[in-house]
Amino acid sequence: MTPVVLVVAKAPIAGLAKTRLIPDSSAPAAARIAAAALLDTLDVVLATPDVTPVVALTGNLAEAESAGELARLLDRCTVIDQRGHGLDERLAAAHEDVAELFPGRPVLQIGMDTPQVRPELLTGSLARLDDHDAVLGPAADGGWWALGLRDARDGAALRGVSMSQADTAFLTRTALSARGLAVGTLPTLSDVDTVADVLRVAGRLPGSRFALAAAAVAR
Repeated sequence: MTPVVLVVAKAPIAGLAKTRLIPDSSAPAAARIAAAALLDTLDVVLATPDVTPVVALTGNLAEAESAGELARLLDRCTVIDQRGHGLDERLAAAHEDVAELFPGRPVLQIGMDTPQVRPELLTGSLARLDDHDAVLGPAADGGWWALGLRDARDGAALRGVSMSQADTAFLTRTALSARGLAVGTLPTLSDVDTVADVLRVAGRLPGSRFALAAAAVAR
């Protein structure tokens, strides 16, 4: 059964995207970083063999940086609207929608903040679901960059989990375990929330859109 790779994304609009970067760069530059991260992430997902790409999107794409290029890549994905108020609700709802659209399929959810992902990492992460009910990829800041579920309906465990905190990965694992799921661990990656993060990750991605956008911020 073909697994789903679910990308949860926000339209990269200046002033609304990557706001933690704005004090050290500018709102348009931060939005370009976000757009580059999302474009590179979508490229990787679309290059991953034998998966169904789904994007849960919020925001007005017409106002976004790189809107045309994003639209072309999104045309190759199933795009669903995010719904719910807090991030925990929106993530849980995205998994619910995947379960309804693609019943019975495993799902690997990632965000747009880890442009360093590669097809082999996504494939390997999905393969871990052969031995676990769920897999969680910790982020260096205490959050997580990936959540894999053998049954997408188990995304309901995310409701009530506090997001964007130093203990979010711990709280998420606890919620999954409380649901009776056996949880495996994926490699730790770094988000790109600060200029230092951006430059460090960009250094590993020479020639990528993200690296080019990062170089402009560095200048």
